Amino acid sequence: MALEIDAKNAAAAATGDGGAPGKAKAKENKSNSNSNNNNVPAAGEKNLVNGSSAATKKKGKKNRNKSPPQQDVSAAGAALSNGHAEKASVNGDAADANANVLDKKVEEEGATAAAGATEAAAEVGSSGDGGAATEGEAAASGEDVDLDALHDVGITVNISSPGADVLSVQLSSMELVQEIHQLLMDREETCHRTCFSLQLDNVTLDNFAELKTIEGLEQGSTIRVVEEPYTMREARIHVRHVRDLLKNLDPADAYNGIDCTSLTYLITITQGDLLDKKRTRPDSVDCTPPDYVIPGVREPPLLPLHPNIKNAKGPQALKVLTTSAWNPPPGPRKLHGDLMYLYVVTMEDKRFHISACSKGFYINQSTDECFNPKPDNPSHLSHSLIDLLSHISPSFRRAFQTIQKRRTMRHAFERVATPYQVYQWSAPQLEHTVDAIRAEDAFSSKLGYEEHIPGQTRDWNEELQTTRELPRKTLPERLLRERAIFKVHGDFVTAATRGAMAVIDGNVLAINPGEDPKMQMFIWNNIFFSLGFDVRDHYKELGGDHAAFVAPRYDLHGVRVYNAVDIEGLYTLGTVVIDYRGYRVTAQSIIPGILEREQEQSVVYGSIDFGKTVLSHPKYLELLRLAGKHLKILPHSVLNERDEPVELCSSVECKGIIGNDGRHYILDLLRTFPPDVNFLKLQDVQLSKELTDMGFPIEHRHKLCCLRQELLEAFIEDRYVTFIRIAAVHLQQLNAKKQAEKELPSITEKQEEPEKEQAEKSSAEQPEKEKEKEKDKEDEQKESKPSPTETKSAEAMVNAIREAQSNVAVSNEVQAAEVVKRACAAVGSLKEKEFDFRFNPDVFSPGIRHVDSPESGAQSLAKQKRLVQDAAEFLVLKQIPAFIKEHMAHSSPPIDGQSLTESLHSHGINVRYLGKVIKMLSQMPRMDYLHRIAILELIVRATKHIYYTYMQSTEPLHLSAAISHFLNCLLTTGPVNPAVSSEEVHKKQSRNNGGKHNKHNKSNKSGKPQSTSAAAATQNGHSSTAANGSANSAANTASTSGNSNYDWTLVTPRSLWQQIRKEIKSYWNWELDCDSIESACAKYGLLRISLLRAFCLKVGIQVLLREYNFESKHKPTFGDDDIVNVFPVVKHISPRATDAYNFYTTGQAKIQQGLLKEGYELISEALNLLNNVFGAMHQENGSCLRMLARLSYLLGDAQDALAIQQRAVIMSERVNGIDHPSTILEYTHLSLYSFANGHVGMSLKLLYRARYLLVLVCGEDHPEVALIDSNISLILHALGEYELSLRFIEHALKLNLKYFGNKAMHVAVSYHLMARIQSCMGDFRSALNNEKETYSIYKSQLGEKHDKTRESAECLRLLTHEAVALQRKMNDIYSNGKLTSDLPPIHITPPSMGSVLEMLNTINGILFVHISQKDIVKVRSQIEKHLKTSDESGPNDDNEVTAALKTFVAAINYNDTEQPKEGSEVEGATATQLTNGSEDSTTTVSS
Repeated sequence: MALEIDAKNAAAAATGDGGAPGKAKAKENKSNSNSNNNNVPAAGEKNLVNGSSAATKKKGKKNRNKSPPQQDVSAAGAALSNGHAEKASVNGDAADANANVLDKKVEEEGATAAAGATEAAAEVGSSGDGGAATEGEAAASGEDVDLDALHDVGITVNISSPGADVLSVQLSSMELVQEIHQLLMDREETCHRTCFSLQLDNVTLDNFAELKTIEGLEQGSTIRVVEEPYTMREARIHVRHVRDLLKNLDPADAYNGIDCTSLTYLITITQGDLLDKKRTRPDSVDCTPPDYVIPGVREPPLLPLHPNIKNAKGPQALKVLTTSAWNPPPGPRKLHGDLMYLYVVTMEDKRFHISACSKGFYINQSTDECFNPKPDNPSHLSHSLIDLLSHISPSFRRAFQTIQKRRTMRHAFERVATPYQVYQWSAPQLEHTVDAIRAEDAFSSKLGYEEHIPGQTRDWNEELQTTRELPRKTLPERLLRERAIFKVHGDFVTAATRGAMAVIDGNVLAINPGEDPKMQMFIWNNIFFSLGFDVRDHYKELGGDHAAFVAPRYDLHGVRVYNAVDIEGLYTLGTVVIDYRGYRVTAQSIIPGILEREQEQSVVYGSIDFGKTVLSHPKYLELLRLAGKHLKILPHSVLNERDEPVELCSSVECKGIIGNDGRHYILDLLRTFPPDVNFLKLQDVQLSKELTDMGFPIEHRHKLCCLRQELLEAFIEDRYVTFIRIAAVHLQQLNAKKQAEKELPSITEKQEEPEKEQAEKSSAEQPEKEKEKEKDKEDEQKESKPSPTETKSAEAMVNAIREAQSNVAVSNEVQAAEVVKRACAAVGSLKEKEFDFRFNPDVFSPGIRHVDSPESGAQSLAKQKRLVQDAAEFLVLKQIPAFIKEHMAHSSPPIDGQSLTESLHSHGINVRYLGKVIKMLSQMPRMDYLHRIAILELIVRATKHIYYTYMQSTEPLHLSAAISHFLNCLLTTGPVNPAVSSEEVHKKQSRNNGGKHNKHNKSNKSGKPQSTSAAAATQNGHSSTAANGSANSAANTASTSGNSNYDWTLVTPRSLWQQIRKEIKSYWNWELDCDSIESACAKYGLLRISLLRAFCLKVGIQVLLREYNFESKHKPTFGDDDIVNVFPVVKHISPRATDAYNFYTTGQAKIQQGLLKEGYELISEALNLLNNVFGAMHQENGSCLRMLARLSYLLGDAQDALAIQQRAVIMSERVNGIDHPSTILEYTHLSLYSFANGHVGMSLKLLYRARYLLVLVCGEDHPEVALIDSNISLILHALGEYELSLRFIEHALKLNLKYFGNKAMHVAVSYHLMARIQSCMGDFRSALNNEKETYSIYKSQLGEKHDKTRESAECLRLLTHEAVALQRKMNDIYSNGKLTSDLPPIHITPPSMGSVLEMLNTINGILFVHISQKDIVKVRSQIEKHLKTSDESGPNDDNEVTAALKTFVAAINYNDTEQPKEGSEVEGATATQLTNGSEDSTTTVSS
């Protein structure tokens, strides 16, 4: 079995782990009606819970305990499909049982996959059976779910291997024999064997057979491990495996960004596994925070980011292990069976030459000078290299045992590979060791592990498309398909990244080597690479190089949406966009046959010249129509060169090519969505006054700006709500005329009040009866939820609609049609008689002649144009204010530029609107932190544009000098002397001017030597405005033709900041009035270290981990040794796990209804499915884990919460990065759970880590910091550290006042905590004042009667009492004049841990729901009665009830941290998508 696959495929555990690995083996029977096997867990085999280690057990271990009993499959399916299932089909206790067994000892490491094709074949049987039941369609189509096929049986077998004890393992009958191999190669006692076969009764087992197909294998059989003779390939695999075992602990790979390894520091910070810890007594805790955590820190230090660098590596076992220079064996020795020679230097400094033969490894008599392959005396022949080395070197034996111990002690999640590579932006100085295997990998042209796959290079296109063609009717089929798609996609991204780096590093020959370097294209490993330059003036009209640079990103966006729609028969190319060393490289899979023919011949649909010639094709029209329905793209006709109308269902640029394999491919999807007219100067478009006042239209650098899909959905949603409202009003008027009733007019007036935005889901989903017939179209829109809004008006509307519906029978069809028609006209629908909103992406494209088609009504083109304009206007006037309004509550505030960008995108706002967003934020002092993060992001993005052109003109020789110089200019005002002397520049210049010898000079990549800086290109006519052109002129002015490679030496801090200002002005139309880093820091409160982090992550720089003195006045802050590495920044699509996503959202809906247990079960099921598709490590698995931990905690199981959250933290560190916003969030959750479990010191350490990371990322002025500080203060208070505690709570109070205003609950709580601490310190006067503040806030916000107000009053009374008592004693002393006697002791009782925990829960917005199910039912029935105004209340009853229930639950649990929200808002807060992984930390129950 190929060993190298190991590292990769741990990630690809995707290939086979069926989701819930050793799902609490012992629990198996309880939950399974038809599991018939003994349920004793194998010896040391306690496994991770609940899928956590999908990678630790392999393919067949699926969620055995989950398969629902036969009979309720279809029922449950039906129930679930409507999203409101009463009870999921998960069997009773399975879900909670499975979370209780934690990995005490996980022996096995990542699953390795079988090679290539066999793998796919083998997997088919082993897909997880998760919940065939969850399929709505499954039930509907009456599909018979064959549970026996899905169900597998566990068997226990004994494995006896030479020289080790007999091992008893429990396996699943679905597993392959291959997996036993893997298991043995990972176990401590057998890991040194790689070349062996397994025999049962002297018959060798086939590696790719499933266990259940093997004759004679039964409970308790013994399988023998038999050592096999080596072949050349097996010997190499063995050596590689030994090397991997020896460097297993070394973090070097994670810092270098190879093999999908990454860092995690949780175990370092908690000093071991939290679950093994004993409860600590509060008095034994060392709780002094490090200096950089105490409030008031100016620039946080960098070193603590990577704690424990010193002893991360583990002991060294050998000095050198490499292939010998005597390889390969000469002819005569080959015939004696020599396979290869190795050279070893032990720690005792002895040198050995080792031969590998088919029997194993032995020492030969060769030396460095003379070749003598005869066996040495004694030769110690052993089958395993490790045995041989242990013989000859005692220190090897000791070190190897230590390494093994540490390796098996690590948490499983620390060892599995991540799906995509995570890069670190700072790294310590790593020592470079001799490693022949690494060297061989680097210089062999193959892709690491591919030589082990039969047939050599992979046909990526075939693999990507075949996986999409897999069947997807049943759940197991879909899981198998999604897993295959994910795995191939992951491998493709890895290969594309390697290839792109090789292309830019000059390691790949171009397919058109004679052309200008900018125009070169490359093929490597069956992937096509092109550079992001405007070759052949293709984009000349659209903005030249700027357009060519963004086109791949827009194209990727198009690929993403078409892939998500997933139309059968429509294929897209595998696409990855890589930014590396200033170049943008697009990597694509290759359409079969495209290279043999000219493009003109192969395109059968679309246009290759932006609309001059246009083709169409019936099959494409059919496929794209289907996709267009989902994407809201309007089929439209344009005229071709012969003036004939041609129908299209996509933008003109979208090309259809039928490959030699007969598949229909579409490519160039850069204009999938309609253009953004706010950024185009168009003759025939007049924007509204509001927009022109704001400075629109702004002419953008390129003409490819498109609106986002999220925006179009929100826009249609908004229009739909308006449409329903108008129709309702008209209907009422009709009814009013008919039955001149008294009360109707009043309702109509009510009806007119609500403004447009105020829609509520219930109304949005309640079309009137007559219109149902005419509208199949909107079914899709109903899925997306409208924004939460003021409920009152919505209720009025609902009632009005109800009213209308009840009377509707009376009104006749004609009038109804008239009503719809009027409503359509009012909202601007494309069709007269039905609600139709679709967009024509070409409507403003220059040079395209549209056909106004008669059937779509008069002036349809004008309507289409109007619609696109309206959508763009909606973005500015509705979505940006909505975005800001949503963040006013600070419920899940963005922490860095990346989370800000994600949040903007989820509202459909493009980043090019950031300048406008900042303008609006600057008027709101309460949004100060967001304003700062936005400005930081703006500076980083502008700097990135400048940096890329700067890098393109730099020689490889000077990269580190150039990058460190750039960072000096960006971040310091001290001396910046570039590290290249002027003579060098001079020499170079004279040489260049006389005959250009530097033809192969790397810099030529970026174009003609005269002016490599793209700025020059910008000026030479590609762009119409001076503003754009001048963006880079500062760098360019001084550069003469020969000197262009050195123009980086001319950049100064001043010139760079001027360029940044110009760039921000021209791109975002925003004035940055700072001309140096110092003025920026002073004006906006930016931290330089945050800017350094953001910039390094954005462009892929890795700096040396040390403290940087940015204020240094004498020598430059960054030297060229401080730049450790440059990384690619990789953009690609992320395949989805649809079933898991559906489970997750259903689970969230349950939780919002207060059904926490059902929610827990659904979300654990989602986690199983995710493990099935993505393997153990993935961002979405992390979101699931966080949610599960939160639920366990809410359900009162703090220990379980701790176990699950610990995995969530490790997963987030590994998959997102150690200082990623979601990692910070995970740390704060974990600290709460560990406090609840009595690990007081730990919870403080975790909070200190979270606070440090948060301040490093965004500074101290942030609402999240207030939350963390309140937590720290509470715990310190509990430990009796009053002074420290006071400092933290004062800081929290200051922030809460700033961000929540002086009447907010957060502030009241902060005042109360301060009073508690001061009373403990004996300072009753201050305590009284603070508690009075609390009281006044509660009184004004909640009224006198509220419990909180009463508690506060009681607190005031006690404090007054204490203060008076103290004063009395003081007076006594004074009057007796005896100041000598000690003051009497003051009675201070430190708070109990219980009360502290209660406060912690309150602050973190966690509530234990003390409502019995009965109460909920009671209230539910009352609400239902209340709502039953008419029998025709439509399908939506349910939603209203739940909304009302939410309000009710929120009211009961109404807690300190928040003002009462309407029910719908609570919903908005939690229904965050699975992907963004940041749920709200302060919603009521729901979170």
